[in-house]
Amino acid sequence: MAMIDTTVGGTDTSSLATAKVQRLSLFVFALFFIFGSLTSLNDILVPKLKSLFNLSYTEAMLVQSAFFFAYFVASIPAGLLIARIGYMKAAVAGLLTMAAGCLLFIPATSSALFPTFLGALFILAVGVTTVQVVANPLLSLLGPSSTAHSRLTLAQGFNSLGTTVAPYIGAILILGALNAVDTSTLSSSELAAFLAEEASVISTTYAGIALIICLVALVVWLQRNQLKSSPKAESHNFLSTLDLLKQPRFALGAACIFLYVGAEVSIGSLMTDYLTLPTTMNLAPELAGKHVAYYWGGAMVGRFVGSALLRRFSPGKLLAFAATMVIALIAISALSTGAIAGWSLLAVGLFNSIMFPTIFTLASEGLGERAAEGSGLICCAIVGGAIVPPLTGFAADLSTL
Repeated sequence: MAMIDTTVGGTDTSSLATAKVQRLSLFVFALFFIFGSLTSLNDILVPKLKSLFNLSYTEAMLVQSAFFFAYFVASIPAGLLIARIGYMKAAVAGLLTMAAGCLLFIPATSSALFPTFLGALFILAVGVTTVQVVANPLLSLLGPSSTAHSRLTLAQGFNSLGTTVAPYIGAILILGALNAVDTSTLSSSELAAFLAEEASVISTTYAGIALIICLVALVVWLQRNQLKSSPKAESHNFLSTLDLLKQPRFALGAACIFLYVGAEVSIGSLMTDYLTLPTTMNLAPELAGKHVAYYWGGAMVGRFVGSALLRRFSPGKLLAFAATMVIALIAISALSTGAIAGWSLLAVGLFNSIMFPTIFTLASEGLGERAAEGSGLICCAIVGGAIVPPLTGFAADLSTL
């Protein structure tokens, strides 16, 4: 269990405890903003790398596979890391790993090889995974359990603020340099020079992000003693963590996370290319990339509104309503053309909004001291974002978007 250190000179001070909770909550909200920003930047990287390396949709979606496979690999170790060193130190470890992944885009650019970009993304995602495994249960502990659904949904609102801002800025920095050159017509030397020039905007962008993340890691490190962690005395291992899947509520929640993340990532990843099609909105790549901000912006608005609605309505019923609306919007987009097809798919983000935090908290209810383990295991299910998108890309290659 984790607890706030509220003693000063041996005396409990409730006002000081409240101030510390508020300060830690702000840190957690900042973490949600950061990993949301980095995750949504993948939606800009997909069309950029697809163009640079002349990839099929299936190959391009390996960007998301490399990123989200890290959740499967690193989630349970991250939960065990929290149990060993505590929430705050684990957050610092995750942030520094994220910074390292960002810096790996520099040698990836120099190599001009698609697999090296995938490797950098994987390391970056290991850090993102660690931070997310820290943030979810930590926020649940910073307040009464009765308002955990609302609190986590509010934090996901800050996550969506990051996912809204990042694609817009990323479209300017990364897609703004997208060139219409057909790379298949270039000689080996010309291709190497072209890739180096075009890919340099990616490495520059991520180097700047690495600097910001290092500064955040320093701030969190200075606050590391504000939260004292008291993990369970017995040691944890992978098999003992899997015992949580014997609880039907938790197992079904993990399955829902797998399916939801796979669908959300697939839509976001292909949104830019979808909006450039003459049969939808026929937008230029940079403008289409900026429109992805509407998709994630809808999720941001929905999460802030959902945070209030979850205090008044049953989380399960609100989740079912949101899922039904998403199905309807996807059907409208699939069966229409022009602006209706584009905007109906962009509107999916509004109703996607409450799904992840609501599924997570519903699945995690009653885990108590095993909250960190549960967070690690359920985050493994985010690997749906690695599996569903390539399948979607394969379907697009066989037919159309």
